[in-house]
Amino acid sequence: MQTLDRLDFETEASKEIYQFVERHGTAARHRVREMASLSAEQFRDELDRLTASGYVAEEGGTLRIAVDAGSVERHSTGDLGYAVRPAHNDDFESLVDAIRDVTETADYVVAESVAEQLLYEDTVTRHNTVESRVFFVAEHDDEVVGWTHLDLPQIEKMSNGAQLTVGVREAYRERGIGTTLLDRATAWTNANGYRKVYNSVPAVNDEAMAFLEAHDWHTEGIRRNHYTLDGDLVDEVMMAREV
Repeated sequence: MQTLDRLDFETEASKEIYQFVERHGTAARHRVREMASLSAEQFRDELDRLTASGYVAEEGGTLRIAVDAGSVERHSTGDLGYAVRPAHNDDFESLVDAIRDVTETADYVVAESVAEQLLYEDTVTRHNTVESRVFFVAEHDDEVVGWTHLDLPQIEKMSNGAQLTVGVREAYRERGIGTTLLDRATAWTNANGYRKVYNSVPAVNDEAMAFLEAHDWHTEGIRRNHYTLDGDLVDEVMMAREV
């Protein structure tokens, strides 16, 4: 899928196969065939339909959903070279570790919830009739050093806006990596027809708010006493940017 198109399956069997792969992130071909309870010929036909439609891709006997979020981009800052690219399931552990590295040193509750959701669902990318999720990562020496993520509602009345989080490991900050990640995510949302991105941070996270404000984000609203941090009630600042 070149973009996160609405799903349209030719058969119920194709839908069942896709949903199984989507829920698991990746799945062994033979496990999917066993789940579908189809003959070898029927399974090949259904898999051919899904691959021809661009819904599923196969690599060495492993199936994955085929969401195409773009290519690898190479960047450098000073003596540091890094790549920004769409995340995949092989990044799972390093991605969760990067998010936790950021949230352990800063109050970023939404990002904490994203990490917990990843651990619960055990998959990076999602795309179904209710929601979609895309991650981009910054990678240096095969380590995820930063991320940006988009939660994309698929319900038509909510499909104009996307929730975004972004973060960079402490050792890699002040090098422009966060800006590069933010630009990659907002460019992608703009190219795919989204009107606005939004993010929410506790009112005590001055660094996050200053970073977003420097990139033309503004405060849309405040929810009083929304968070409890170290026993204290803290406001939530809801920020957004038109794309």
